Amino acid sequence: MSEAKKAKKSGFGRRKFLVGAATGVGVILGAGYLSRDLGRRYMAGMIHNLEPSYNNEAGPNLWFEITAENRVILHSPKVEMGQGVFTGLAQIAADELEVPIENMEVVHAATDRHVDPRSTGGSDSIAGLWNPLRELSATLREMLKSRAAELLDVERSALTVDAGVISGAGKSMTYGEVVAQTQESEWVVPDPPPLKDVSEYRYVGRPIARVDLQDKVLGSPIFGFDAALPDMLYGAVVRPDKIGATFLGADTSAAEGMPGVVKVVEEPDFVGVVAESQIQAEAAKKAIRARWQVDRNWQQADIEAMLKVGEGTAFEIQKAGDAEDLLSADGSADGDLITAEYSSPIGAHAQMEPNGTVAYVETKQGADDQVTILISTQVAKITRREVAERLGLDERQVNVKTTFLGGGFGRRLHTPNAMQAAVLSKAVGRPVKCFFDRKEEFQNDTFRPPTHHVLKARLNGGRIEALEHHVSSGDVAFGSPFIPELMETVLGADLGAWRGGMIQYRGIPHHRAVSWRVKLPFATSWWRSLGLLANTFAIESFIDELAEKAGADPVQFRLDHLADDEAGRRMRGVIEAARDRARWAEGAGEGRALGFAASTDAGTPAAQVVEVSVERGEIKVHRVVCAMDPGLAVNPDQIRAQCEGAIIMGQSASLYEEMTVEDGALTPTIYGAYRMALMRDAPKEIDVVILESTDEPGAVGEPPLGPIGAAIANGVFKLTGQRLRSLPLRIASTNQG
Repeated sequence: MSEAKKAKKSGFGRRKFLVGAATGVGVILGAGYLSRDLGRRYMAGMIHNLEPSYNNEAGPNLWFEITAENRVILHSPKVEMGQGVFTGLAQIAADELEVPIENMEVVHAATDRHVDPRSTGGSDSIAGLWNPLRELSATLREMLKSRAAELLDVERSALTVDAGVISGAGKSMTYGEVVAQTQESEWVVPDPPPLKDVSEYRYVGRPIARVDLQDKVLGSPIFGFDAALPDMLYGAVVRPDKIGATFLGADTSAAEGMPGVVKVVEEPDFVGVVAESQIQAEAAKKAIRARWQVDRNWQQADIEAMLKVGEGTAFEIQKAGDAEDLLSADGSADGDLITAEYSSPIGAHAQMEPNGTVAYVETKQGADDQVTILISTQVAKITRREVAERLGLDERQVNVKTTFLGGGFGRRLHTPNAMQAAVLSKAVGRPVKCFFDRKEEFQNDTFRPPTHHVLKARLNGGRIEALEHHVSSGDVAFGSPFIPELMETVLGADLGAWRGGMIQYRGIPHHRAVSWRVKLPFATSWWRSLGLLANTFAIESFIDELAEKAGADPVQFRLDHLADDEAGRRMRGVIEAARDRARWAEGAGEGRALGFAASTDAGTPAAQVVEVSVERGEIKVHRVVCAMDPGLAVNPDQIRAQCEGAIIMGQSASLYEEMTVEDGALTPTIYGAYRMALMRDAPKEIDVVILESTDEPGAVGEPPLGPIGAAIANGVFKLTGQRLRSLPLRIASTNQG
């Protein structure tokens, strides 16, 4: 389909492009057209975008500002949490607007601008805004051009645009000058203009430097932990350290008279303190004697007993052929039934910046309360709704201003801390800054759920005839603010828990996947890539086992089981690219081995080859080759950086990270004890190969996290003969093969 046809198909009408005046700044432009086709996009949105779509609200959706200095400010509905989304969006807008990239500025959209900030997650920020942002930018360009024709008294067809300057007949005006001379009523919204072909773009497809680089290099106060408001106080909330604890009340007498304490605030569900300094607030918090009801003193063995395939509720999520029948016999007669079990532990987010909020509930004479929230969040819209509901306000009275995130990974999708800070602020009538301490962050995380996997297969003539994957997991998506209870009933299986759990080798005639849902007693939720890491670890390790049984090369064995469809062809492309770049056939040097794994996530296939060794009883990763096909690469450097970050995060989770339950508490609660990959553990080389098999961008941030655990385990098996089936991977003193 041509770009022009695409634009026509997905275009929007005049009624949906809204214009408003901006005092002393220029003009603010935007669109609410994204609410179209809600039904068609609902399911895809729930699964991949964490929210179904944009919604119209009262007032214009304010996306762009053009300043007198001819700068274009884009108010992004997606948050910047290190993934580089601001840069990619700037490139897309700059190309359609015909402005230099250095003239673009991207900021987080506050909720009072009605941009309707979407949840940021699911690897869809660039992909999801690719066509919408291009259409908005192209329409804005044509509006400016039409208005310039009137101001210059030049035929519109004689005008050209370059670097934010409109020229024709020897005359010219900058965008900023056009805006300065135009009233709101004088703007005319054109029919949807044709979009440029990608080959015409100057910035899309190029490795443009990050637009937020300078602030981060110079250490500017841009993160939530840096946030402050005038006359600010400090809050601290008493949080439980036991699983399933219910707040009953508190003895606050000792805290109330402590130095610097302004007020102790007790609510039905929590107790907190507000003080003149953070140190004083924390000291007073420790003096509060909270009472908790704890119904059970959970232990690790209890969790492991719950989390078994066969326990809980089963949902068939994939079926082709008759795998269940073919794999039901014990296989003792012919010995061709192969089974294996795999597992992964509880995982913490362990992001650098703990959760917290600066809140100000401002009571105005003769007017409703106005609430300002400064927060690192992936869900500004949901945060606003939760604060408004808690305070009994209309959402329009709550303005959430998103800061840069000091690590997201799904942790910032859960923001009840904003409600607590707002309650504390209302109690004292001043701004309050309230953050978790590190121990509280670990103990009150929304964890990556542990998993248990059972895989079965039959080989016939060196090929897989039937393959079945059962995964037992705690919830990932269910129970979160994104998924209505009705969706839980309709879907049955938790869509986050089975992400990556389906069989991607559809050349296998009989295959089946089953998800077992288990309700765990502690909070589990979104973690970067959701179930992808654990599910891929199990499936891709098992595929390696089957290749060994068949006496086949593991890479060729995978290629032989791909279907001849688009997904299969794209997967073939990344498998072959990784194999060739890593020189798979040559193997590794003495004392080292190569391991391979591949996965597809959110439509993006990725394949990885790792070079591993074992040194002093620990696994060492020396090199990773990652081939990925995300479709059109808007910014190749951004994609490489995402691959590098995902690989190291996945390596850390695969080799080191593990939470356990002891005497009713989750532990450990500090860095160090919770071991993570350090700089010395990182591969010396991560070589990223980018394939572009489609003309639109796809998912980038999470897909490369999938293969790394299995690739490491498969390399260790080749090197040592030990088949490691549990994360984190640990070398045993005896052979486990």
